[in-house]
Amino acid sequence: MQFGDLQGRVVLVTGGNSGIGLAIAHACAAAGADIAIWGTNPAKNAAAEAELAATGRKVFAAIADVGDESAVVDAMAATVDALGAVDCCFANAGIGGFTPFLEMTLTEWRRVIRVNLDGAFLTLREAARHMVSRGEGGSLVAISSVSALDGAPAMAHYAAAKAGVLSLMRALAVELARHRIRCNSLLPGWVETDMNAGIWKNGGKLVDATTRRTPVRRWAEPSDMGAAAVFLADPSYLFHTGDQLVVDGGYTVF
Repeated sequence: MQFGDLQGRVVLVTGGNSGIGLAIAHACAAAGADIAIWGTNPAKNAAAEAELAATGRKVFAAIADVGDESAVVDAMAATVDALGAVDCCFANAGIGGFTPFLEMTLTEWRRVIRVNLDGAFLTLREAARHMVSRGEGGSLVAISSVSALDGAPAMAHYAAAKAGVLSLMRALAVELARHRIRCNSLLPGWVETDMNAGIWKNGGKLVDATTRRTPVRRWAEPSDMGAAAVFLADPSYLFHTGDQLVVDGGYTVF
């Protein structure tokens, strides 16, 4: 098997109808994988499904709120039914928010934790159950963030969730190794996504400061995560697990 060859594999990406998730789906499709995407917006799902189908790969799109346990269970079953299996699962679905800590309500805290941490747990659990039952190994990938490593003012809930998935993946790497399931995290830096559009499109002090701190001297585009995603999905790397792959243009070096 050639490195980066995902022929015959099925890759699931939650939050796969836009941003980093759609870029991951495109990269894996280009490497030969069939693709499943989950999202909560029917119109965005349909548009992303059409984009990905143009690659010639099989594509399945499901409406799924990853914070809803029954929705995740049903979506996983529908995905396996449509594509036959899930070989790699990217727990990418996430939401953001900026609220000073002293003003943060429990409702706001739980809004972000529900999707970014609980949603990752539910998604990865169902994917792992499928992989263990199938008995052919696989790859689980959680999309974390450099916010899990650096101080993230006014984003305490987001940072806590993204740090939580790092610990989750380290635990899974140990627990699931005997089933030949690799468990890793991908940590993007500042990326030009819809979630951050209000920041990067308007520029300002935060954009200037983060760009100056980044040795590559720009924010990432979603497509910058594609090659890393293919690497993490590639079944050739059997000995690579429990890792935190940072793709941030050198932001965390400073």
